[in-house]
Amino acid sequence: MKRWLLYVLLFTGLTGCFGEEHGDLKEWMTEESKGLRGKVEPLPEAKVYVAFPYNAFELPDPFRASKMELAKKGGGSGLAPNTNRIKEVLENYDLEKLRMVGTLQQGKIVQALVRAPDGNLYRVKQGSYMGQNFGMVTQVSETEVTLKEIVEDSGGDWVERTTSLSLDDAEQKK
Repeated sequence: MKRWLLYVLLFTGLTGCFGEEHGDLKEWMTEESKGLRGKVEPLPEAKVYVAFPYNAFELPDPFRASKMELAKKGGGSGLAPNTNRIKEVLENYDLEKLRMVGTLQQGKIVQALVRAPDGNLYRVKQGSYMGQNFGMVTQVSETEVTLKEIVEDSGGDWVERTTSLSLDDAEQKK
């Protein structure tokens, strides 16, 4: 009988050791959540999609360069640069970076000496091209080179403008 009593005491003692894990935490959670009730707000009402009617088919498309296409086809002002010709060396530079440093004359032909930003000297005569705006030399004098440039205006049309490259001040004093 003593053995049986020993087993009962041992069993009772061991059941205390295998009690509920984190029992105090679970009890606290139950007490704190007694008064809580979840409240989910209703979803906002979906707005009805109304399609916007696009009725501007007659207006010019802002993403299409129609005026440039007209200029290429011969429409518009009819003025356009010749993009099929081979570019000359001085057309790789901005006109502001080129410097006229002198002139040469052979018979009746006057040629200007133009220094490029790379330091090289180039001869320029009437009919030569220079600058990045399709500038063609129309006249060479002892003090300046006159050019006719073809530039694109804000409307997409090509227009002519006259500009000049004057003899560098340091070279004039020599």
